[in-house]
Amino acid sequence: MKIKTGDKVKVISGKEKGKTGKVIQVIVHAEKGRTFVIVEGLNIIKRHLKTRRAGEKGQILELAGPMDISNVMLVDPKSNKSTRVGYKHEGKTKKRLAKVNGELLD
Repeated sequence: MKIKTGDKVKVISGKEKGKTGKVIQVIVHAEKGRTFVIVEGLNIIKRHLKTRRAGEKGQILELAGPMDISNVMLVDPKSNKSTRVGYKHEGKTKKRLAKVNGELLD
């Protein structure tokens, strides 16, 4: 995976374009053949909850919704610029590489 949980990403298309945030979760949807990410504080959706018992109030929850992984780009932690991600093989391990400056991410 080029984008992992905990990475800082920048949204490059859609209603949240230009905003940055931390990846909370990466979802691989096998049936659709697509991958989605949930970014902290972005793509906010509202969910309405009914009351469970008498005397309680209903709630409106604001949650971060999923967005397609193609709509986000990784932000290099050192230069703070958005970058593409490549791979470099070191022995038997595969490390992620930032294309903007050629430095390892992991």
